[in-house]
Amino acid sequence: MIEVSHLSKSYGDIEALRDISFRIEQGEIVGLLGPNGAGKTTLMKILTGFLQADAGEARIAGLDVLDQRRQVQELIGYLPENAPLYRDLSVQAYLKMMADLRQLPAETFPARFSEAVHAAGLEEMLARPIGQLSKGFRQRVGIAQAILHQPQLLILDEPTVGLDPTQIVEIRHLIRRLAQRATVLLSTHILPEVEQVCDRVIILMHGEIRADARLADLAASADALLVLQNAGPGVETALRQLPGVRAVQTERSADGFPAYRVIADQEAGADLAPAIYELARGQAWPLRELRRDARTLETVFNELATAGF
Repeated sequence: MIEVSHLSKSYGDIEALRDISFRIEQGEIVGLLGPNGAGKTTLMKILTGFLQADAGEARIAGLDVLDQRRQVQELIGYLPENAPLYRDLSVQAYLKMMADLRQLPAETFPARFSEAVHAAGLEEMLARPIGQLSKGFRQRVGIAQAILHQPQLLILDEPTVGLDPTQIVEIRHLIRRLAQRATVLLSTHILPEVEQVCDRVIILMHGEIRADARLADLAASADALLVLQNAGPGVETALRQLPGVRAVQTERSADGFPAYRVIADQEAGADLAPAIYELARGQAWPLRELRRDARTLETVFNELATAGF
């Protein structure tokens, strides 16, 4: 659905995107992550035809974003961070205006309108002026206009920004439902949102792709966490001597017991837990807990943010 090849974009001396390439297949829900200034919004504006890249190529469904901009935009539903809503219009009038701008045929409008309103949960708000709606319902109106023409690709920029916890959950569920028939590219600063909604994540930092993987693969780790009843002599030394161990970090468990985070050599890649168990049994260590230490998306993001370039 999306093919990006060696894309670059600068604003004067500032490089917003540096030679990035990736593919997104039809039906995927992909989270686009990165700190402020990472290049996320620039990338989305290029994909939607709002900006022109300095170098490289972007294609949507095989169409060149630059040379076939109009055809590409017909395939896309876009919700920018600040949705362009007309606050004096009613929800119904605004959606009718957006349908006219999209040049939806009159005979298909009633069905498309009904589907978008139902998907966004706006049935009770059609006669209300948009300016009188809560932030959550205004976001729903923005999503409704983005899906009115049944796009093949949804690009959502910070769709839950400023919402309360209940509204955030509702929008997440809505995105999941929409993804049943559209590819979704979702930009957000909220890491749990990506874990709840997305199948895959692309992490941008300083205009470069630092990670591109499915969430399950990104969180996979061969590291292990060992918790003992009490710490005897030589535990850390013995753990360091195990094959495939790169480092051992000492800490305390949540309930105050001595804990050891055993970090695997990435090239070895083997699960360390079985070898640690055999060592603990042979040394008669008072074992309380031993498990594989899976990484969270927050851990991965922080590792990339603090790593040198």
